[in-house]
Amino acid sequence: MKVGTGKSILNGIAIGKIKIYKAPKLEISGELVKDPQAEVARFNDAVEKAIEQQNVLYEKALEAAGEESAEIFSVHAMMLEDEDLTDAVHEVITRGKHTAEYATKQAFDNQAEVFAQMDDPYMNARSADIYDIEQAVLNILMGVDTDSMQGTEPAILVAEDLAPSETVRLDKSLLLGMITREGSSNSHTAILARSMNLPALIQCKEIDDSWDGKMAILDGYNACVYIDPTADLLETLTARQKEDEKKRALLQELKGQPNTTIDGTTIKVYANIGGPSDIGAVQVNDAGGVGLFRSEFVYLNSKTYPTEDEQFQAYKLAVQSLAPKQVIIRTCDIGADKKVDYMELDPEENPALGYRAVRICLTRKDFFKTQLRALLRASAYGNLGIMFPMIISLRELNECKVILAECRKELEAEGVKMGNPSIGIMVETPAAVLCADELAQACDFFSIGTNDLTQYVCAIDRQNAKLEPFSDTHHPAVLRAIRMTIEAGHRHGIWVGICGELGADLTLTETFLRMGIDELSVNPKSVLPLRKQIRSIDLRA
Repeated sequence: MKVGTGKSILNGIAIGKIKIYKAPKLEISGELVKDPQAEVARFNDAVEKAIEQQNVLYEKALEAAGEESAEIFSVHAMMLEDEDLTDAVHEVITRGKHTAEYATKQAFDNQAEVFAQMDDPYMNARSADIYDIEQAVLNILMGVDTDSMQGTEPAILVAEDLAPSETVRLDKSLLLGMITREGSSNSHTAILARSMNLPALIQCKEIDDSWDGKMAILDGYNACVYIDPTADLLETLTARQKEDEKKRALLQELKGQPNTTIDGTTIKVYANIGGPSDIGAVQVNDAGGVGLFRSEFVYLNSKTYPTEDEQFQAYKLAVQSLAPKQVIIRTCDIGADKKVDYMELDPEENPALGYRAVRICLTRKDFFKTQLRALLRASAYGNLGIMFPMIISLRELNECKVILAECRKELEAEGVKMGNPSIGIMVETPAAVLCADELAQACDFFSIGTNDLTQYVCAIDRQNAKLEPFSDTHHPAVLRAIRMTIEAGHRHGIWVGICGELGADLTLTETFLRMGIDELSVNPKSVLPLRKQIRSIDLRA
């Protein structure tokens, strides 16, 4: 028996044969062509087909993993439409009289290298996306059938790395688990694996071609893979796998049950979603409401500024479909790691500390008012909450409320019906924590964004894989900041929730309950496991 170790992406057991997944090595020559215009036409045709592929992958990811995970394919489609990139390919073809394949590789590689050299972590990460869409165009130009690379039998897939498009393209019915030599826990592939509930292991350096076809056990609990496991080990981990399956079935029995501890403390368990397409997941997993509707995906999935009516329809659908459950919609959090070309945001050396979220909204008031008007109109159809992100001062919160009041006055004059949405803020900076007493007096609720709060408290870029060894989501300073926020909120009579990833960390559930947290908002698939954990806690102990 051989053992490979790595970093686990999802706790779970996968048992089956190994399938080594290798992208074909494409041999691209630098031979010259007699008809450059024909090569330009071949390239343009391949790009059109690649864009169609990205749109298909978007729909596939949407169904399998939700809108947040699927968004990367909308970004890929937009990158393929970039005129600077396509013009660079045309230039190599026409001036050098090269093949479409050669020109694609040259131009795309050059663009990827530009991104790779940037200090901005977001822009740096775009190099991987360039290589992904380059591969898509080359596969089309060279007639590569990527669908045949997975094989025809259920297997644990092993690869050097997997691009997001490769992950989504895989036939899930044949996928038992995934192992890669490279990758990071924050990569798109890792996010997709978690969303699809697949046991996965990354950074497994022992991967060897000789594993192909051998029986293996992927043990996500212990972050390892056993090749040719012993009979005893196979029996033990098969029993563990069956136990996991029984637990998942038992979780279904928790539907409709209250989120109440043994001693009688009840907490709200809501879901985080990326858009109206995730409404079904909220209902299937029996969430009590939506604690975070990421409205930026309405912008990311549009090629131009979404109109008031387009936004209204999206918000109305969510609010109306889930009524009377509460739906908290975060106002646009574009910037930093999420950008759209039509907003023409300038590059920044440190976008996480830069022009993002409410800072854009307060300096582009027409843009902000369009969204707020849509939200106010949607509030007439259910229980809506409006949440402002990246607030660091009472002045900013009051400015947001003044603009919201202007929008309400305009709509009243137009005779438009509205509800009375609650108003809250994301607490995700040390500044907001330290000003929580003042902020609590000016809003109805706090929702703690633990992802950014951890990043800012610990001064660690959460998208930088090199910093993973230094990252501690349970850092005492982070937990202390959460406690301070809860206590400040309660001093002034407002409820406090958590909508960051720590909300789904079952090792912290009791800690948060003892702090007095009122609500936890998590990925829809985490709702029932969290409910089970809450119901097992006795706060009298």
